[in-house]
Amino acid sequence: MLASTDFTESLLGKLRTAYGPGHGLVEGFARWLEQLLGRHGLVVFDASDPAAKQHVADLFEREITTKGHTAVLASSAGEALEAAGFHAQVTPKPNSLALFVTDGTRQAVRCDDDELLVGDTKLSREALLARLATDPTAFGPNVLLRPLVQDRLFPTVCYVAGPNELAYLAQLKDVYAHFDIPMPLVANRLTATLVDTAVVKFLRRHEMSLAELGRQDEAALNQLLTNQLPASVEQTLEIAGTNLKHQLDLVSTAVATVDPTLKGAAGSTLGRMERELRNLQSKVVQAAKRRDQTLRRQFQRAQSQLFPGGGAQERSLAGVYFLNKYGDALIDRLLNDPELDTDRHWIITI
Repeated sequence: MLASTDFTESLLGKLRTAYGPGHGLVEGFARWLEQLLGRHGLVVFDASDPAAKQHVADLFEREITTKGHTAVLASSAGEALEAAGFHAQVTPKPNSLALFVTDGTRQAVRCDDDELLVGDTKLSREALLARLATDPTAFGPNVLLRPLVQDRLFPTVCYVAGPNELAYLAQLKDVYAHFDIPMPLVANRLTATLVDTAVVKFLRRHEMSLAELGRQDEAALNQLLTNQLPASVEQTLEIAGTNLKHQLDLVSTAVATVDPTLKGAAGSTLGRMERELRNLQSKVVQAAKRRDQTLRRQFQRAQSQLFPGGGAQERSLAGVYFLNKYGDALIDRLLNDPELDTDRHWIITI
């Protein structure tokens, strides 16, 4: 549910136009992107367009004739990544082809000795190649072959990728070579978190980092509230702890002269008294929480903007949320800000 803002009526009007009667989800989304980014030169292509399949049929043919080799190459690259201390983004199933056959439903293609399995149906390699020759629209790439299909249709100089895509593309260098397709350069995409100025002021005032707010517990809040306690309270508790240990050490030494076995009892007594002192300190912090509800609200507001629902903002909130909040000018700001680069994660105030 979108909150009502100055931009809501216009935004909803554009969405209704894009996803109006007679437009499916794919076409609606394409029309929506065109409205948002067409003026910036973005061209939207429907990857399910049957006319495109004939232009990549030779890739499908090679995948069938070298059955299982793409999966082997990607698996080997994944193992090399793991050996280097990274993780494999894609783990292909053994004897799998990087293809689907679409007969109303999408069915994976697998190797079965000298034959192939489409779903549960056995076919010879020749039969599947004959099907491809007569109807390439019945075939589609899986995750390993999709980038190659994309780069065959639209030769790519540089691919702008997110963190997961970078790991995934790292497994495909040998796959590109296997299909004789030049692999594009790969660049990081911009990553940013959008917040209002109040959140930035809160972070600066209390010298808090993103990592501290990213923890979904109250450890950072407790520390923040502790830092707000009067110095006399903190100092008194520290002095009490130091004096307690010193005095109990003296007692432990004294009782040991009477009965050495009592030294352990003195140590246990010290442990219990230290726990009670820590409990008292926790009660003081809880009292500070109740007293300073304003600080708690500011903390929770900052945390909910930076990590909504406990996850990264870009994984939790759709672009529509921000367009409703800031309007189309947000797009121009992100595209045209000369200071933004991809070497770091940005906190952007609008």
